[in-house]
Amino acid sequence: MPSSTDVSATGPGRHLVDEKLPALKMATSGLQHVAAMYAGVVAPPLIVGAAVGLTATELTFLTGACLFTAGLATFLQTLGIWKIGARLPFVNGVTFAGVAPMIAVVNSTDDKRDALPVIFGAVIVAGLLGFLAAPFFSKAVRFFPPVVTGTVITLIGISLMPVAFGWAQGPDPAAHDYGSTTNLGLAGATLLIVLLLRRFTRGFVKQIAVLLGLVAGTLVAIPFGVTDFAPVADAAVVGFPTPFHFGAPQFQLAAIVSLCVVMVVSMTESTADMLALGEIVGRPADEKTIAAGLRADTLGSAVSPLFNGFMCSAFAQNIGLVAMTRIRSRYVVATGGGFLVLMGLCPMAASLIAVVPRPVLGGAGVVLFGSVAASGIQTLVKAGLEKDNNVLIVAVSLAVGIIPITAPEFYHAFPETTKIILDSGISTGCVAAVALNLVFNHLGGSRECDEVTAPMEPAPGTASAPGAGPVAAR
Repeated sequence: MPSSTDVSATGPGRHLVDEKLPALKMATSGLQHVAAMYAGVVAPPLIVGAAVGLTATELTFLTGACLFTAGLATFLQTLGIWKIGARLPFVNGVTFAGVAPMIAVVNSTDDKRDALPVIFGAVIVAGLLGFLAAPFFSKAVRFFPPVVTGTVITLIGISLMPVAFGWAQGPDPAAHDYGSTTNLGLAGATLLIVLLLRRFTRGFVKQIAVLLGLVAGTLVAIPFGVTDFAPVADAAVVGFPTPFHFGAPQFQLAAIVSLCVVMVVSMTESTADMLALGEIVGRPADEKTIAAGLRADTLGSAVSPLFNGFMCSAFAQNIGLVAMTRIRSRYVVATGGGFLVLMGLCPMAASLIAVVPRPVLGGAGVVLFGSVAASGIQTLVKAGLEKDNNVLIVAVSLAVGIIPITAPEFYHAFPETTKIILDSGISTGCVAAVALNLVFNHLGGSRECDEVTAPMEPAPGTASAPGAGPVAAR
């Protein structure tokens, strides 16, 4: 692990995080960061835009807006102003955590065209409240241990998988070819291409396997007549994400509460990412750094809706890229943020993703969303599941979180305003995990020492056979 005393060759006392590389290496390394996170940035606007029913032109605009705001948020995080920004090689972009709650807002809105202003209003409020809470949250992070964050991240991936399966079947459920062997075959081919690239390539190519899979899948789809290049032909070379393009923000309490829960999840993820990245680059993230990083996350989120973007958070895959390349300069990532801004100002570049057929997106989405769930499982591995308290926390929280997926009508008798929150498994699962963690591991007499070898096996001192005596005193 790099030492926190590492310095660059540019001068004594200067840390490698603050190193400025030659222009060409800065540009190529920055592009690599963009390539590693591009698919993750464009997926949320695609999902939400499709749910709202946006046209291809509007979808291109929304995607460009999210690229533009991701660049601005990355500038805030890497370069920083005042007490805002961790000043680490930290890439920011649209968080997956907000997708399911935003879809819930869309589904609860009578006129789906009004959903985006409601979402934007909720993100603004959540961002501003998060900004104010940042210094306090950096102290309260002990209430969000791996057992909580791992559960929530796992739920994010699980909640998004139905989206990938829907894409794989086609863009229109009413179409005659929805779920056809052609569409499913294209999804399967794309998935196979991504897996082969991940298995047999290395370095940069391996990092952008999902992006290359989308390109290859689109080319494979051309002979089947499902690829439409009209969005690129109609897109302008230069454009600007006009503020409030989809209407002035609207503020609805249920949507605000739901997105505030997402903000808590996002801040928790960012805190964990800052701690990990600080160790990787040899500049451990202390409380002051975490508070500054959370301010950048939340302020970026609050500003993002002004330009028609969504909630922003750290991208964990880019932390892996820093570890792999050993390039620790925050200016490299800031350069990547510059490329994101330029792409957001070029509608033609943003429109390229609209060309990708929905089944191809579905095949790549299986990897993309599945990786999110797998990341949550990796976190749970570190959560101490040998303790029966933690097993119960995970078990119940996951059960609560997957209710909207496995039983969509479960909350049908509840008021519409509360269903926006209840229909988001991420929100309900997060609340359940935090509450259960407080009850079992913080309040009163904790029983964290109770260990089990498997969830269904009796704990030490319990009867193991019918007719055995009472449980022994602990």
